[in-house]
Amino acid sequence: MNISVKGKVWAISTGPGSSDLITVRAARQLATLDVLYAPAGRKGGDSLALSIVREYLRPDLEIKERHFPMSADQGEKSSAWDGVAQEMRADADHGLQVGFITLGDAMLFSTWVFLLERLQGGVDIEIIPGVTSFACIAARAQFPLAMEQQSMAVVACTAPESELEQALRNHECVVMMKVYGRVPQIRELLRRLNLLDHAMLMAEASLPNEQCFRHLDEISEQTALPYFSTILVNRTVSTKQSKEHQ
Repeated sequence: MNISVKGKVWAISTGPGSSDLITVRAARQLATLDVLYAPAGRKGGDSLALSIVREYLRPDLEIKERHFPMSADQGEKSSAWDGVAQEMRADADHGLQVGFITLGDAMLFSTWVFLLERLQGGVDIEIIPGVTSFACIAARAQFPLAMEQQSMAVVACTAPESELEQALRNHECVVMMKVYGRVPQIRELLRRLNLLDHAMLMAEASLPNEQCFRHLDEISEQTALPYFSTILVNRTVSTKQSKEHQ
C-alpha cells in the first residue's frame, strides 16, 4: 500500500542578522526541507535572509528566490504574493517540505503574513519564531525595554507623525522601526517631546557593519544609514550620562 507523504509549509524566522542567532529549531528544520523560498537579493547576490541560513542548508536543496516589490503599488505587491503562495501550495500538494525564510520574526512586519493569508486553510503550516531586531538591539546596547508596569509600543516610522507622537506620549518604551530616511523628522519629534536623551539608534544589529548611536544628535545629514535601522526610546533610561563621559 502506498502512503503518500503529506507536504507542509514552514515559515522560518532567521533572526536579526548573525547566523548564530537563528534558533535551534529553525536550523534543524532548514536541514530537512525539500525546497526553500527566499526573497531575491540585489545585484545577483544572496539576500540577507538567505546569507544568514546558507550554512544550515543541504548542498542539493532547491532554492527558489522570488522578488517581492517594495513599491506603493498595492496591485503589484498583491500579484507577487498571489504567485508565490500558489507556487508554495503546489509544492506542498506534491508532498514536499516547503520553507520560506524571513528576517527577524515571521509575524512582525514580515512579507510572510501576506503569504499566510493566502495559504491558510489550504495547506498544513508551521511557523518558527525568531529573535526580533529590537530584542537584539536592546541586548547589544544594554538598553532595557519595558519593565514592571511599563508599557511598550512597536511602531513603523512610515506612520503619520501624529500617530508616532501619540505612541511616544502614551508608552514608557517605544520601538521605532523602518526609520530609514526619516531620522531628521524623528529626531525633531523626540526633541520636542524631551525624549532625545532617552533614545538610541542601531543599524544592522549583530552584523559586521553594525552601527550604534547612543545619541541621535551624533547622526549628521551625511551619515549613511542602512534600511535596517531601529530607534529604541525608554523615558526611564538616560543616554545623557554616557554622552557626558565620552
